Amino acid sequence: MTAQLHPDTVQTVTRIVIILTHGVDAIVVGYYRGGDLIYVARVRNGFVPASRRQIFARLKPLLIPKCPFVNLPERHKGRWGEGLTAADMDKCVWVKPELVARIEFLEWTGGDHLRHAKFAGLRSDKEPRTVRKEHAGEL
Repeated sequence: MTAQLHPDTVQTVTRIVIILTHGVDAIVVGYYRGGDLIYVARVRNGFVPASRRQIFARLKPLLIPKCPFVNLPERHKGRWGEGLTAADMDKCVWVKPELVARIEFLEWTGGDHLRHAKFAGLRSDKEPRTVRKEHAGEL
């Protein structure tokens, strides 16, 4: 069943704690499944110029040469463009997954991606390795 949104309202079904691993124009986020970091979304929404500058300053010292996600690259972008292909990855600057963010989103897709994801702030109360996939009502 697809959620019907009134054009004058914003609906947030749930929030999830996610690790930040990419800066500048967007962040690439994921969660840990066992010891593996799993990609779930590229998030552009929710930033203002001040938050972009602040996050970039926090990410800059964490640069690394390789992608930390075990499920990338993906073969296709997917129906809604949520996939991250090898060509997309060439544009990414990777960082150590040491920051945790709160991401608001509408739902999980069948392909284990976030739909309509929005950055809602950094968290300092959670360690990156403890971040797991959450569902509605698990806050």
